[in-house]
Amino acid sequence: MPTTVLHSPDDVRQLLASGDAVVIDVRDRKDFDAGHIPGAVNMPDIFTYLAETTHDGLHTLQQTFANLFADYGLDGKKTAIVYEDALHTRYGASCRGYWILSYLGYPAVGILDGGLSAWRKEGGALATETVTPARTTFPLRINSALMATYEDVRAALGSPTVRLLDNRDRVEWLGESSSPYGVDFAPRKGRIPGAVWIEWYDFMKVTDNHAAFRGADEIRALAVSRGLRPDDDIIIYCFKGARAANTYVALASAGFSRLRIYMGSWNEWSRNPALPIEDGLPRAAAPYRGN
Repeated sequence: MPTTVLHSPDDVRQLLASGDAVVIDVRDRKDFDAGHIPGAVNMPDIFTYLAETTHDGLHTLQQTFANLFADYGLDGKKTAIVYEDALHTRYGASCRGYWILSYLGYPAVGILDGGLSAWRKEGGALATETVTPARTTFPLRINSALMATYEDVRAALGSPTVRLLDNRDRVEWLGESSSPYGVDFAPRKGRIPGAVWIEWYDFMKVTDNHAAFRGADEIRALAVSRGLRPDDDIIIYCFKGARAANTYVALASAGFSRLRIYMGSWNEWSRNPALPIEDGLPRAAAPYRGN
């Protein structure tokens, strides 16, 4: 993980002023049109895309986003800065953008710390004009070490060396709902067998609707409470890899170095009847009670 992932509003202003950044807004088009960081481009696909981790599914994911990022001028020289409303309000969408770019091998990518709420809180201006960057060639260099496929997860079931971390909302972990999009959006409810659970919100503190990641010591303590340690081989999953990306950033910032995201997550796993699920009373489900 690069040294600087979370960029302050002032950092982003300086990058924009120097012409060295492409700022990517992952919100819905209507929200973007109502007001965004001046010069930002809109890419809601970062949040909405549902990935499959078959060979063909990964190829489609790679080509889809390489083309989208090429349209917005990401040439490998400019720093890509991704933002959402706030780190806790859009299911980790900005972190998902960061992770996708990292998986595609982009060399310079970061997240606006605190999202648009932090930008506005520090007096940042908003614009309604839309910019059209010149298309470029995106430098695609897949970092496969960041990706877990459904086959990787199936191989990890019962493994003594690979840990599975479910960070979905409580109702999904308990099997009361299949997704954030509706109780029955996916065909099955439950968990991947053997996973431990930490709800993604628990990695953050929220004050006056401003979310920030907890400190490294708190994050490590939370992880250790579920038996997860910084040198463990950990696969994180949620419903589609957005909340998992938020947790990926949190854990990486606390020194966890062997992290993968199962990008297909519950959306893919639940739709394949050949893949096992666990229902009933889950294990490792005690909520974190931080300060």
